[in-house]
Amino acid sequence: MAERYTVLAQAHIKEGESVLEIGAGPHALTTIPLAYAVGARGGVVGAEIGRWGLFPELVGTSGLSDRIVPVQCDATRLPFRSGCFDRAVCIHGIRSLRDEETIVRVLEEMLRVGARVIVAESLPVARSNAQEAHLAMYNLREEIFEAVLGRKDDIHYPPLERLKGFVVEAGGTVGSEETIEIGLPHYLSFIPRDYVERIRDPARRDDLLFRWDAAKEGLDRQGAEHPPVAVITAERAARP
Repeated sequence: MAERYTVLAQAHIKEGESVLEIGAGPHALTTIPLAYAVGARGGVVGAEIGRWGLFPELVGTSGLSDRIVPVQCDATRLPFRSGCFDRAVCIHGIRSLRDEETIVRVLEEMLRVGARVIVAESLPVARSNAQEAHLAMYNLREEIFEAVLGRKDDIHYPPLERLKGFVVEAGGTVGSEETIEIGLPHYLSFIPRDYVERIRDPARRDDLLFRWDAAKEGLDRQGAEHPPVAVITAERAARP
């Protein structure tokens, strides 16, 4: 959550704004900082397709539940009228979408309902050994989840130019871009070894366990540091 505050400081959310958050998630990591940012006169709608987890409990504990409305929906078909939010934001949610087609469809919807769009995502960039150790473990997630579940979960971090490309493909114009160093540990990429051992295909399991062991050794030796984060603001492109 401290990382989310750092990212949102670059987004310049104003008091009194109405904000749609895509991918509220089970821990309200961005929702609560957004609720602080919009103040008592603003409001946050947290959209999530189904993984609510501790969301109600954490929002209740924050004392900000009167500013937050959770909505369960598919972000490729948002149940909101066009232009009804001051901002639509997706903070570290791009990597949790199914594929590039889904990313573009979600961004199209964000551009439709929000006057301004903010997208923030980690970049596949290592400027320190600890960031490199984080990426080595994180980059196994897509393959591990696909091998265990039969489908992808977190996809690889997109490069900055690809991230901007998604916005343009969705019909948006990039207004600003900034890459910031977070300066915090980042162990959320970690997957327990016994989860990898659930892979049924022996050859694939052995390969991923070998690579997992190497990545874990890097984490033990270097620690894990949050990679740089891109913060992009955008608006719907003007029609010719």
